Amino acid sequence: MDVMTPFLVILAGMAVVMLAAWAVQFGTRNGGWVDAFWSFGTGAACVTAAVWTGEAASAERQWIVAGLAAFWSLRLGVYIAQRVAKDAHEDRRYAGLRREWGGDFQRNMIVLCLIQAPAAALLSLSIFAAAHAGASELGLRDALAVLVIVVAIVGEGLADEQMRRFRKSGVRGAVMDKGLWGWSRHPNYFFEWVGWLAWPVMAFDPAVAWTWLTLVAPVMMFLVLRFGTGVPALEKVMLESRGDVFRDYQKRVSAFFPLPPKRSST
Repeated sequence: MDVMTPFLVILAGMAVVMLAAWAVQFGTRNGGWVDAFWSFGTGAACVTAAVWTGEAASAERQWIVAGLAAFWSLRLGVYIAQRVAKDAHEDRRYAGLRREWGGDFQRNMIVLCLIQAPAAALLSLSIFAAAHAGASELGLRDALAVLVIVVAIVGEGLADEQMRRFRKSGVRGAVMDKGLWGWSRHPNYFFEWVGWLAWPVMAFDPAVAWTWLTLVAPVMMFLVLRFGTGVPALEKVMLESRGDVFRDYQKRVSAFFPLPPKRSST
């Protein structure tokens, strides 16, 4: 199975997308647009990987994977784009980086944008493997994978909506700790990660070497969200702006995986 050709094509395409993202954030002075470009670009990359011609056990599976990837991308991309367009303030993570990097911000941002191109290309490998592997007939594993994606999209959408309503309430200095946010400090990141588990559910077979590629996306996204540009970057900014209120929240609520909250120490 040739996986290098689609990988290189997607890598080149994503490099163009992320250069455009850098240009837009430079012109608007709002780094939040980078996330919107990445969401739409990665969606296009995953759809491309799913429908790539070549050996495939089931054409129907290819289109199911492509449809799921497109739906994920559109929901997340539209949500981020609307938020960035309506919010007068820059996303907290990028505002924090702007303060931290100072005069080097744009130089560092172009690097940050470009490294997201190979990240998206790596994610697309899992999509490619899931879409091109498996049995010739659709079965239980395909249905379970669809269920995983649906749960992930609904959960992330609910978390985003709960946070949107909280921000709209305009409570200054407070931390959102209700609903899903009372069980995980980052339920949106958690459900984002859950969605990528669909691909090994659909097609991973220990006896077929190249289906191990389906594990690339969930492993990489967990590392990025939990230990990379997700949780640590956002919590650093929240500690600066919320102080002890957020520290108490950290003590009570799980960082990533949803767990019953602990009692407040105050």
